Amino acid sequence: MASTWASGRASGTSALMSAARVLRFCVVEARPAVLAVSMLRFLAGAMLALPVAVAPAPAEVLQGAAAWVLSIFAIYVGNGVSDVTEDQVNGSRRPIARGDLDPRVAAWVAAAAAVVSLVVTAGLPGAMTWVIAANLVLGYLYSGAPFHLKSRSGGTIVVLCGSGLLAYWGGFTVVIGGAGESTPIPLIMFAVAATCWMTLVGVPAKDLSDIAGDAAAGRRTIAVTCGARVTSNVMSAAALILAASFCVVSLALGVPLAWAALAMLVGAVAVTLAGRAADAGADRSRRRRPYRAFMATQHIVHITVLFSNI
Repeated sequence: MASTWASGRASGTSALMSAARVLRFCVVEARPAVLAVSMLRFLAGAMLALPVAVAPAPAEVLQGAAAWVLSIFAIYVGNGVSDVTEDQVNGSRRPIARGDLDPRVAAWVAAAAAVVSLVVTAGLPGAMTWVIAANLVLGYLYSGAPFHLKSRSGGTIVVLCGSGLLAYWGGFTVVIGGAGESTPIPLIMFAVAATCWMTLVGVPAKDLSDIAGDAAAGRRTIAVTCGARVTSNVMSAAALILAASFCVVSLALGVPLAWAALAMLVGAVAVTLAGRAADAGADRSRRRRPYRAFMATQHIVHITVLFSNI
């Protein structure tokens, strides 16, 4: 009897450890940096709603943020399942590409996370459930058959624009509680600027590091069709023009976004400098530097907004 109990306990412990291992690999596959900036987008939407909603409920904001991040987690794990071939060609070290995470198991985890993200919206304003549902639909259109919108830079931009704006709208929705308040100008300005940064700068920056894999998968991204140099120039021009415009408009309208605009301008310079070394002959590590600069700028800009509006 004792040996049976010990064997059962060992089996249960082993199963728990295996589940924890799968979950840890799924978090890595979903990219913690992406999950973090997704949380920051939602919180920025909530923070910039304060001019029209002076008494937010912190528990509801955190609940909404959890639902949002779970939906992003589901989308990125699902994307990893559909990206195995190109990730392996690109030399990705994420768990599915390197064979540490079974794609079928990852697909089940992604589906479960999608369902849970919808369940977590219970008790929040009804619009929040639709925000999460719309985000999950966009995620499937991006990676799933027969759509595969990620196959072209234009499709990627459409999906990221939609998802980015939904993040800010979700934060605003949870704070106002369905009261029908008008959207504050600072929130509109920041959501548009940050979403443009994510799409006009982030998409070409990401494409630069994935040329080989995207070409092998038959994708028609800007980097595959136009080459690394043209992509780098487009990315740099977009970053500098966008950041400069954000600074000018923020100062002209006197909205509390000047520090965030300055952070974006510094990031635009960093992206441009990194892009100068990302020519076709550079190794993947050097061609990935613009994306790292882009991603770091995203985090810093959002953190700046949160701290400057507390």
